Amino acid sequence: MNIKNVYILEDRAILYINGDDAISFLQNLISNDIGKVSETYSCFASLLSPQGKFLYEFIIIKHKSGYLIDCEKLQADGLYKQLNIYKLRSKVEILNLSNEFVVAAFSHEKFLTFEKIKDIPGFTLKYREDPIFLDPRNKKLGARLIINLEKLYLSLKKLDLHVSNLKEYYSFSHTLGIVPKDLNKLQNKIFGIECNYEELNGIDFKKGCYVGQENTARIKLKNKLSKRLLPINIVKGELNEGENIYYDDNEIGKVLIDKEYPFALIKFLNISFDGSITLKTKNALINVTKPNWINN
Repeated sequence: MNIKNVYILEDRAILYINGDDAISFLQNLISNDIGKVSETYSCFASLLSPQGKFLYEFIIIKHKSGYLIDCEKLQADGLYKQLNIYKLRSKVEILNLSNEFVVAAFSHEKFLTFEKIKDIPGFTLKYREDPIFLDPRNKKLGARLIINLEKLYLSLKKLDLHVSNLKEYYSFSHTLGIVPKDLNKLQNKIFGIECNYEELNGIDFKKGCYVGQENTARIKLKNKLSKRLLPINIVKGELNEGENIYYDDNEIGKVLIDKEYPFALIKFLNISFDGSITLKTKNALINVTKPNWINN
């Protein structure tokens, strides 16, 4: 990303959670440890089904007496309803502030120009009372600013940032191997740990129980992680959601996200997923690349 480019993430929504029980409420639900989140650190987390399947993912940022939840806009209503189902008698207030706040993303290099920063994913600072944080999933994704819409363009001008085409950011995220959009297509089709959440700093295996924790821990401890969510590059043809992927007539995966920035759930085999091997679906030739931040 160019150091002066900024991307207005119109596909993101902001929820706000506060109240006396906010910490315990989130701790009992999310895959990460809410205790990590502070004025200087934000975290990436997910909300899973009781079986450990993916439902929602989001970034949590400390803000005033509560927490901002940065999530995909298409997931916001569902996440809001799900959180309210779990709320029960907890002293928690859940608000949808998407009409008031906006999320903007800019480069890692620009983030490094701020004073008193730490070059670690999730590091957070305040810019005129608004949080700026290095993406907790992978710092190559750059930083994010969450700000009131009325203040956005004045702040961007002061920061010498210029609005650029959002597709550039989506494409960069896809190339990096991190899903930029269409997360609803993954719901209940893939275990959270298969979404590479361990490598994306989204799971804390040392925290106590949370929804979906049992299967997540079992897959990790028994080394049963045999599939991963990986980005697809189309060589020729057209993809369709749900179709199988083949290597030498052997089924090795399934297309889960099929449009502009496609991803598939791929079985690990003794072949190199470096983009050099051509795989096939019913109507397409593709290759699949394993990101270098995945160790195995």
